[in-house]
Amino acid sequence: MDPAGADRPWTDLERPPLRALPLRRALVGPGGWAALDVVASTGSTNADLLERSVREDVADGTVLVADHQGAGRGRLGRTWSSPPRAGLAVSVLVRPAAERQRWSWLPLLTGVAVVDALGGLGVDAGLKWPNDVLVRGPGRAGKVSGVLAEVAGGAVVLGAGLNVTQTAQELPPPPAASAGAAPAPATSLALAGARSTDRDTVLRRYLRALRTRLDEWAADPAATAAAYRAACLTLGAPVRAHLPGGDVLDGEAEDVDADGRLVVRGSGGARTSLAAADVVHLRGR
Repeated sequence: MDPAGADRPWTDLERPPLRALPLRRALVGPGGWAALDVVASTGSTNADLLERSVREDVADGTVLVADHQGAGRGRLGRTWSSPPRAGLAVSVLVRPAAERQRWSWLPLLTGVAVVDALGGLGVDAGLKWPNDVLVRGPGRAGKVSGVLAEVAGGAVVLGAGLNVTQTAQELPPPPAASAGAAPAPATSLALAGARSTDRDTVLRRYLRALRTRLDEWAADPAATAAAYRAACLTLGAPVRAHLPGGDVLDGEAEDVDADGRLVVRGSGGARTSLAAADVVHLRGR
């Protein structure tokens, strides 16, 4: 893990490094975060915080951000990467006081925080359950961010990857469509027409939104659930859910229950609550 500001050259003036000291001044302190570190590059910010939490007492509210993440991880074991300083890779370690069965809401509210931040940048975004952030337009629609939450003892690491200035050529090709399915291509804030693609600005907006959503969840879980439902594009949509055991469930996404599970009504009318699944939005039928 290389510390930000190390003697490593960068030549792309359109993609400067994050500025650690101004970020700390703006975000660390009472009502904000406990600590914030920026590194030039690493394999995975989530993995780094998880490893640190095993060998030392990492403070609740510790933030780690990388200018370049070479081995980012997503849900279901997927990996992703992006050009240096083109996106944000940010992980936050929290030590929730709430009972463990409520922790399933943490990745969901993290997705809501990303949507909150993007709304302030003029980007119309919503969530594909559980926490993929999709841009709806008017620029290039598609997936702009994903969230991965991982538990280590009494701590949870909330990781978010956000595409900021990637060009169409720098993003992965669109996923292949299957019968009736409409997988979302990747996009970036630049392609979506965001009012700002300054990564310091985007990071500040996101971390402030995440702090607000975490505090809301601790004080009023019902408000957090309502905010998630309002932002969730999956609800009311025909979906295909690929289940961990290999089965496939087609139906309509009806609700998100008290534990954050997606409730799908199948063609026969039976309702199934999904705690884990790879969900694809189907074209309207």
